[in-house]
Amino acid sequence: MKKLILLTLLLSFFVGQAQKQNVDYNLSPNPFDEDDSITITFDGATIDESAWGVTDNALYLWAWSFDTNLSNQQDCPTNGSWNNSNESNRLTYNSTADEYTITFTPTTFYSRTGIGQIGFLIKAKDGTEQKQSQDETINVGTFLVSLTAPSSSTSILNSGDNLSIAASNTGGNADYVLKANNVTIDTQNGISSYTFTHTNFTENTNYSLEVTFSGETKTKSFTAILDPVTVSEIMPETYQDGITYDESDNTKVTLVLYAPGKDFVYVAGSFNNWQPDATYAMKRDPSRNSKFWITLSGLTPQQIETYQYWAVDKTPLANSPVLVKTADPYSTLVLSPFDDPYIPASSYPNLPEYPQGQEREVTVLQTGQTDYNWQVSNFSKPKKEDLIIYEVLVRDFDANKSFQDIIDRIDYFKNLNINAIELMPVMEFEGNESWGYNTAFHMALDKFYGTEEKFKELIDTCHQNGIAVILDLALNHAFGRNPMVRLWMQDNDGDGWGDPSSENPYFNQTAKHSYNVGSDFNHANGFTKTYAKRVVKHWIEDFKIDGIRWDLTKGFTQNCENNEGCTNDYNADRVAVLKEYADYSWSLDSDHYVIFEHLGADWDANSDGKTSRDEETEWANYRIDEGKGIMLWGNLNHQYNELTMGYTGDITEMGHTSRGYTSPRLVGYVESHDEERLMYKNLQYGNINAEYDVTNLETALSRMSALGAISLTIPGPKMIWHFGELGMENSIYTCNNGSVNTADDATDGDCKLDTKPQPQWTNNWLGNATRNQIYNDWARINHLKTNEPVFEGSYTISSGNLTPRISIYTGDENTSGVELKNVIVIANFDVTTQAINPNFPYAGTWYDLMDNSVINAATTSIQLNPGEFKIYGNQSSTLSVSNIENATNFRLFPNPATNAFKVNQNVQQLEIYDITGKLIKQYNGNIDLGTEIDISYLSKNIYLIKIKNDSGDTGFAKLVKL
Repeated sequence: MKKLILLTLLLSFFVGQAQKQNVDYNLSPNPFDEDDSITITFDGATIDESAWGVTDNALYLWAWSFDTNLSNQQDCPTNGSWNNSNESNRLTYNSTADEYTITFTPTTFYSRTGIGQIGFLIKAKDGTEQKQSQDETINVGTFLVSLTAPSSSTSILNSGDNLSIAASNTGGNADYVLKANNVTIDTQNGISSYTFTHTNFTENTNYSLEVTFSGETKTKSFTAILDPVTVSEIMPETYQDGITYDESDNTKVTLVLYAPGKDFVYVAGSFNNWQPDATYAMKRDPSRNSKFWITLSGLTPQQIETYQYWAVDKTPLANSPVLVKTADPYSTLVLSPFDDPYIPASSYPNLPEYPQGQEREVTVLQTGQTDYNWQVSNFSKPKKEDLIIYEVLVRDFDANKSFQDIIDRIDYFKNLNINAIELMPVMEFEGNESWGYNTAFHMALDKFYGTEEKFKELIDTCHQNGIAVILDLALNHAFGRNPMVRLWMQDNDGDGWGDPSSENPYFNQTAKHSYNVGSDFNHANGFTKTYAKRVVKHWIEDFKIDGIRWDLTKGFTQNCENNEGCTNDYNADRVAVLKEYADYSWSLDSDHYVIFEHLGADWDANSDGKTSRDEETEWANYRIDEGKGIMLWGNLNHQYNELTMGYTGDITEMGHTSRGYTSPRLVGYVESHDEERLMYKNLQYGNINAEYDVTNLETALSRMSALGAISLTIPGPKMIWHFGELGMENSIYTCNNGSVNTADDATDGDCKLDTKPQPQWTNNWLGNATRNQIYNDWARINHLKTNEPVFEGSYTISSGNLTPRISIYTGDENTSGVELKNVIVIANFDVTTQAINPNFPYAGTWYDLMDNSVINAATTSIQLNPGEFKIYGNQSSTLSVSNIENATNFRLFPNPATNAFKVNQNVQQLEIYDITGKLIKQYNGNIDLGTEIDISYLSKNIYLIKIKNDSGDTGFAKLVKL
């Protein structure tokens, strides 16, 4: 139901692609007033209950209503949730007549007055997979107006044609006023049947027929479009789909639209007062018959302009529209009448105004734009093996829900020592407060988060602080506002929204895999590939992003309609197209991070015995000899949560070798946006004994540092879901009102997508000793991982119990060395103290890398309290102040220092660390010999200074701050 999808944000996120049933019904009485009791009867013979999985004739009415202007929609308050209809809306079944009925009075049922139209459908209690009938709408009132001619809401006419208009009304004689482009052209009073012929049609015209009876006015609107007789002309090869700005003339711009099946296309916009004539009809390139193009001239440089395409199919498929008004598929900024009124000025200052009198999204163009002044133009990305990725949903990161929030918290990221941020989709999505996977425009930023300039500042700020930026991109699907859906759609109820028709060149009518949401892209189609590559190029070249996380990559096959087993098999077409996208990304940026959310399975192998896990292996090893390889998400949420709750868990699959990868390309994680919070489950289901209770908040928090120790240290990229480092315990099913609806308690919807509270800032969690301990411990672990070469080495994981052991090493595991080449990690997730043998691989002194205390390898039993861990190395960390290798012979002076110090050579980068190895401050760019470095803000202590000189050499030195 498209109207409902638009106005209830993310309901469509859960709606599949099955066809809606056409169900016969009758209404008594009809017509009716809003305070009449009415009965709707549905013909059971036209309902296939089994297709919806319905038993016991459990069908429900889902209803909505509009005001008398047919503009203000409200859902029926007794609907319940889409996945769990309210019992009060259940239909009564008459088995003798095979009929379903429901009786109500509109004002009571809809809890409103002034109702102009009611809408409804019937559905299964669980509405997933479109277990529903078609939308139905009924006008309310005994005064009703019917427009009998023209028969379509859009008529296509030639110049000089006549247009016949006919209408009638119930209730008595009424007054009729016909307007063309807001100018009255005919008035007839005191009649109940109206006819008029508009002769000698010469221009595109929007008509409105206003009918007034007893002081009440009803309006019928329709459109007539002039066939401009499309001009054929070859366009220059340099023109691209969407907008091509003229580099030498800021008064000109060229627009290109790929529109197979369309007879002609107008461009309507602010530059022609939204009333395009034949001069704004796009030309058609005869060599590329589906490319329409037009060059606009006379524009004012830097002036904001808005436009839409008016695409016409004179002989459309049944239930497809003649005319579609849509924004540009390649828009980089769109204005929305649905979302923009609710965007705060603090996030998007001076937001361009949506053009009054138009409908649906419009595209913004602006010639003569100035380029962003990048402070970092050649960012050096962290190695894939060293990545610590921090996943962020901008909406739920801080109170203002904006890009500025991320910029303002840059020190929070730096001090945690992460080196990459992965942003959940920030592309223009439907609604404002969303996860972003209901994307409508893949090349436009969602304005709710901020401006394009601000987003570039965010990326630039991250790069200045050594942090890469990865974008989450949902190119498996698109939603109903997407122009490529709307241009070729089935609009069965005539409301201007629909699903892809059989003519759609981009989308499948039925999803070709088992996990789809929205409309499923056909990635076997060359035009879909062209679009996808343009999207990739846009974000890499225009925004300097460092990587893309490809959402739901299992959907990139054309083989597996309604077949979960097939979806989880090896699919060669999916392997090939995703390699093609990876190759294209690397052609633009050789170090680009390519990350797939595939979450491959080992079950239901195909005829060759291969599964989607084999696809992951193939991708991970792809072009690995060139230092590339595709990274894969690795979900270990369940296994690690078992440990944090105090139960046995096997974490061996956190390592890449368990999956057959030849190099570390597994982005292992214990939490992401899709999984329940570990801390929530710790508090709900944690193990308990007489002296130790995991369901106690402080106790549960005290176990989370150990979680970081046995996850983040394992070689290969890792990911943190925001605020795991502070022990976030709010369930992902937390509702807007603060209540929790878990997946097993979905009475009012599971609330998974609801906006979450911000206790980490409002309650100053960094000031809480227990939570701050987690943050600091993870920061130290992250710093070890990203700076010590040993963490790029080999490893073994001993797991399957409550005391996991991880051995990380370079070279021969059992041979000693003078460098840090062996690391042993042990932890106790039991609820009692355990004596653990670290099994040091050889004799000598071993160092606790968290505090640099020492232990002898002869120690075979270490007492670890519940939730305690140890990270030992054969040498102390080179990042500690007790053992510094000064390879570059640089010196600090004065040392000790009070307020400032200088360096005895030219420096490209300088970093200040505390004695635990936490990064305090970073300076990038040229620092000349003798430049003063301010340290007045530091407390009295010993610090480690790390530099990179002009030759690229790295060195360390101790600094004593007085």
